[in-house]
Amino acid sequence: YLAAKDRLSFLFSHPVAPTMMIFPIALLILSVGSANAFGVKEPVSALLQKHVSDISRLKEETQAIVGNIDSVPYNNDVFYLRYCLDEKGVDELKENLKWREGPGKEICQAARTAFEQATSGDKWDNDPVRNGAPYAASINKYITPSTSLTTTSSNDDLVACIRAGLIDDQGLMGSLGSVDNLVDFFMYCKEVNALVANDRSLELDKVLYVITVNDLAGVKLIGGDSTFRDALSAASKQAVPLYPALAGPTLLLNLPRLVSALVKLFTPLFPPEVQAKLKFERGPLQSTTDLIDLNGKDRPEFLEDLDRLCYGK
Repeated sequence: YLAAKDRLSFLFSHPVAPTMMIFPIALLILSVGSANAFGVKEPVSALLQKHVSDISRLKEETQAIVGNIDSVPYNNDVFYLRYCLDEKGVDELKENLKWREGPGKEICQAARTAFEQATSGDKWDNDPVRNGAPYAASINKYITPSTSLTTTSSNDDLVACIRAGLIDDQGLMGSLGSVDNLVDFFMYCKEVNALVANDRSLELDKVLYVITVNDLAGVKLIGGDSTFRDALSAASKQAVPLYPALAGPTLLLNLPRLVSALVKLFTPLFPPEVQAKLKFERGPLQSTTDLIDLNGKDRPEFLEDLDRLCYGK
């Protein structure tokens, strides 16, 4: 997951929308979420002071429901700040906590344990995160650092990259045997991403987000495993309300030209907040044969592409 605290190298990421080529295009809306908060410039310290009353109320509600709030994510005020930035309140928080104390409890506990173990030393230890994932013994054979990796941008945001076209979806689903199992895995990855983003936001005194990069080269136009696609869709829909003000832009890279033309035709029909987050581009990552190289020889070019597409540099 993290190669070091100053350079994140996630082996797991939450694939937000690699399914556009094999799903109805409308599913893209389900996987994007709100863009209103991305790019907040104020320091976290100032924002925490600005929203101190709202954060205090959210913490009180959380303590009333979960009891002890002395461990992650509840002991980090950035968790509550994101609700303020996304203009969400107590009702949305309660729905989140209902999931965290109910269906998502084991997922969140596993992510918390892995995060705490990974950050216990001077450098990030990725083994607890990778090995602590739900159904890791089956999934780790198919989702590897070469096909799913998270690094950082020049602005310190997390950048979750996935190459769905290189994942043996039929082998993966045959090994797992359940859509729900893969959904749990994706939600675990999302929770770890959120814990890291909140921790580093507080450490660096700036709000950090998760940018999603979907390299769609090689994705099947027809075929593949439908249950794998079902899992991607279900996880995307589930994650959006659980992680306010966390998602940055979604980059959809290297679509076949015909599909790209169709997507751009439909894009104006999406709500403005969705349009603001979608970036279509051919070229980035085409020269990268292995995603691991994004933390090596291909990193300078990749950062330039991110600066242009995400930050307008």
